[in-house]
Amino acid sequence: MTAGDWAVLLSAALAAGWVDAVVGGGGLIVLPALLVTMPNLAPQTALGTNKATAIAGTSAAVITFSRRVPMRWKVLAPAAALAAVTAAVGAATVALIDKSLFIPIVMVVLAGVAVFVTVRPTVGLTMAKHPPSLRRFALVVGLAAGLIGFYDGLLGPGTGTFLIISFATLLGTDFVRSAAMAKVINLGSNFGALMYFAATGHVLWKLGLAMAGLNIVGAVIGSRMALRRGAEFVRIVLLVVVIVMVIRLGWQEFG
Repeated sequence: MTAGDWAVLLSAALAAGWVDAVVGGGGLIVLPALLVTMPNLAPQTALGTNKATAIAGTSAAVITFSRRVPMRWKVLAPAAALAAVTAAVGAATVALIDKSLFIPIVMVVLAGVAVFVTVRPTVGLTMAKHPPSLRRFALVVGLAAGLIGFYDGLLGPGTGTFLIISFATLLGTDFVRSAAMAKVINLGSNFGALMYFAATGHVLWKLGLAMAGLNIVGAVIGSRMALRRGAEFVRIVLLVVVIVMVIRLGWQEFG
């Protein structure tokens, strides 16, 4: 690769770490950058290298958030482990599924998220008056980890966004706490998918680790900004990122 290619990839890793820490969707920055700079790269290798990059930033975001946001670790830790398993299963089915069937569906769901957040401006801005019971919390987190974890291994765009919206809507948590919990689950799904791609030889380790350093920097900056500026900031970034993701996926599918 040329020096210009390295500059593009490292810049993409930095930006993706910031976006991923706040609302998710960093993969839509890194994956196109990988495929543009290395057009002959196999899709599985691009996905695997992206996971090697993303897991570093996600880990940094989890550490940063956990210092300021209360976490129900007895539920979140097993849910993250479940997400790791389902993400590995999703990654294993990448070659078996026609992904062109999923992209239009993802676009519709993301567009629905944007509309929902727009017409329900109070969602995610305040905590529910009555916190959910432990049983409801465990059920929602477990289902989100299993289903969205599988999706993360299979395709990936918007995983963090889907988790944040699920927690804010079904548990009544604000966007900052939802983002913190989403990072824990996303860490599990990233780990599971990475293990599968690594075992099948689809990770460019030197490149992935180099990009991981910048991804960590972006993730720390992003999570600190989310904590400092609050739920309204996360809501605005979420709307912008969702709209950009819909446009990006639409261009990829129909452009």
